[in-house]
Amino acid sequence: MPRRTSPLALVLVAMATLLAATTSCGAGGTGTGEEAPGAGGKGGITWEPCEEEPAVECGRLAVPIDWSKPDGPKVDLALARRKATDPSARIGSLLINPGGPGNSGVNGMFRPAGFSAEVQRHFDIVGYDPRGVARSGSVTCSASVYNEMPSPIMTSQDDYDKWISFNKRLHADCRKRTGPLYDHLDSLNVARDMDAIRAALGDDKLTSYGVSYGTLAQQMYAELFPDRIRAMVLDGSMDHSLDAKAFQVSEAAAVQDGFDEFVAWCERDTGCVLHGRDVRALWQGLLEKASRGELYWPGVTGRPVSAHNLRWLGVILNEAPDWRLEAQVLNALDGGPVPDNMPGPPGNGPVSGNTAELPTAILCSDFDLSLRDYDEYADVMSGAGAAAPDMRYNPMPMGDMPICQGHPVTNPQHRLEYKGSAPLLVSTSMHDPSTPYEWSANVAEQLGSKATLFTYEGWGHGIYGKTPCITTAMDGYLISLTVPAQGTRCPAEERQD
Repeated sequence: MPRRTSPLALVLVAMATLLAATTSCGAGGTGTGEEAPGAGGKGGITWEPCEEEPAVECGRLAVPIDWSKPDGPKVDLALARRKATDPSARIGSLLINPGGPGNSGVNGMFRPAGFSAEVQRHFDIVGYDPRGVARSGSVTCSASVYNEMPSPIMTSQDDYDKWISFNKRLHADCRKRTGPLYDHLDSLNVARDMDAIRAALGDDKLTSYGVSYGTLAQQMYAELFPDRIRAMVLDGSMDHSLDAKAFQVSEAAAVQDGFDEFVAWCERDTGCVLHGRDVRALWQGLLEKASRGELYWPGVTGRPVSAHNLRWLGVILNEAPDWRLEAQVLNALDGGPVPDNMPGPPGNGPVSGNTAELPTAILCSDFDLSLRDYDEYADVMSGAGAAAPDMRYNPMPMGDMPICQGHPVTNPQHRLEYKGSAPLLVSTSMHDPSTPYEWSANVAEQLGSKATLFTYEGWGHGIYGKTPCITTAMDGYLISLTVPAQGTRCPAEERQD
C-alpha cells in the first residue's frame, strides 16, 4: 500500500466507493449559542468547477485552527458540491462525512453519486475533507521517521518500551511538519467546522449523513449544537464511551462475526471456490505460514505478508461484503489460480518519498487508548483473542493502538448527551466487521428517545443503498423527516454477483 493506513481509514469500503470550543464533554449541551466564528456566512465559499470533475463544484472555507481563538490562525477546509438536480424542489444541503479517519469527502464527490435520484433532486450534496485529511491540512510526517515504526504487535515489555521511545520522535516530527493543526484534530473541532460549513452554505439547520468514523463528529455536533439539526443519519456508528479494552474486544468480536458469516456462506453456496473445504483450517494454515515469514502475495516477491497484515482481509473483504473474492484470494494464497481482480497486498508497509500521512493521530486525539505497560497490553490481546478464535483481533484498531501511546487525548471518551428535539437516525447492519452492531445500539441508547435504531439484518459496513427497503426508509427520513418506527428492520438480501 502507498502508506500505512489508519485501521479505521479503510472502514468505509462499501460507501466510499459510492461516494471556541471546549475539549471537555461537559459543555456538549450548550447548543443555542452564537454562530460559529469564521464561518463566513452565506456566500462565504467561492465555488468553481473542480479540475478533476467539472460537473462538481469545489470551494474552500477558512476556519480557526483553535476554535477558542476565533481570530487566530486558520486552516482551509476543502469542499466539493453536486447541486440539487431540481432547484424548485431543493430543501438545502446534505453534508457528508466520509469517515476513516483519513477518507477524503472531496474525492468521494468525483465518483458517481452514492445517493438516490430523489435525494439528489432535493439536496445539494456537499462533501468535505475534515481537518487533518487530504486537502484540509493533512497530518504529515517525515518518511524517514515513519518508516522506523516498530512491529504493530507487541510480545514483550521491551517492545512496549520501543514504542514509547519511537512515538516521542514520531509525534514530535509530525507536529513539526503539520504545524499547530496537529494539536487540534479531534472530532469536537470537526463538529465546529461542520457548523461553520452549515452557516457558510446558508442553511439554518444541518442535514448530514456520516458513516463510520464520520459519525463521531456528528455525535459531537449533536451535543454542541442540538438545536441546529434538521436531520442526521449516523450510519455504522463509533461508540465513544468505550475504554481501550472494551474497544478492542468488541472490534475483535465484530471481525470474528464477519469471518463466521463468510465461512457459513461458503458452506452453503457452491459458487464459493472453497466450498467443501475446511475454510477455518485453511485460514489457520495461512496465518501460520505468514508468521514464519513464508507467505508471499501473488506477484509480489520482495516482501512476505505478515500475519498481522493478512488479517486485514477479514475486515476489508467483509465490509461490502465480497465473499466470492475473499474465497478466491484465500484460494490463491493457498496455491490456487489468481483471480483477475486480485487486490494488492493488504495492510500497511513502509512508504516511499519524503513524507507520510498519519491520520491515526485523529483517532489518538479522540480515544484514550493508552496502556500502563506490556502486561496491560497482553490483557487486552487476551480479551480480543477470546472473542475472536479465528481472527484473534481486528488488525485495524489493534495496529493503531501502539501509535496512540503518549499522544495527547483532547476529546476523551464519554457517554453522549443529546438535548435537542430533532429526530436522529442511527443505522447499522447486524454483521458489520468494523463498527459493531452493539456500538450503534449503544449510541442510540445514549442519544435518548429522539434517536431511532434502524437495522439491516444483513451484512456490511454502512448500509445506505444496500437494498430498496433501506434506501426508501432512509430517503423518507432525509427528505420528509419521516422517521422509521423504533426497532424497524430491513431483511437481508444476499448478493454475491
